[in-house]
Amino acid sequence: MSRYLVLLPAPEAEWAQLPESEHEKGMRSHGRFHEDLAAGGHEIIAVSPLEPSAQATSMRPDGHGGALVTDGPFTESAEQIVGFYLLESSDEADLRAACERFAARGEHIEFRRLAQ
Repeated sequence: MSRYLVLLPAPEAEWAQLPESEHEKGMRSHGRFHEDLAAGGHEIIAVSPLEPSAQATSMRPDGHGGALVTDGPFTESAEQIVGFYLLESSDEADLRAACERFAARGEHIEFRRLAQ
């Protein structure tokens, strides 16, 4: 079994402005993704939305043995990671196909295998 991380990037400001019907469409898409995962024998270890990136705390080495702590994400960009799935599967090809179907419904995702 291998573990995979499916990251969900989205333009936070635009997403917040979408009508309720678009949010409901997204929830149905996630529901279908859960059904696809279950049908393929893939296990959801954890899934969650994230708080807005403006509430993130970034930490970097300060070059003097300490850490520089700042409010907000590491990078300023139109898209931020807004959620994730941590999955476990023994069939990467089938999992990738389920992710492709999820993306084809209008979802933006980044599919990554965890290093072993």
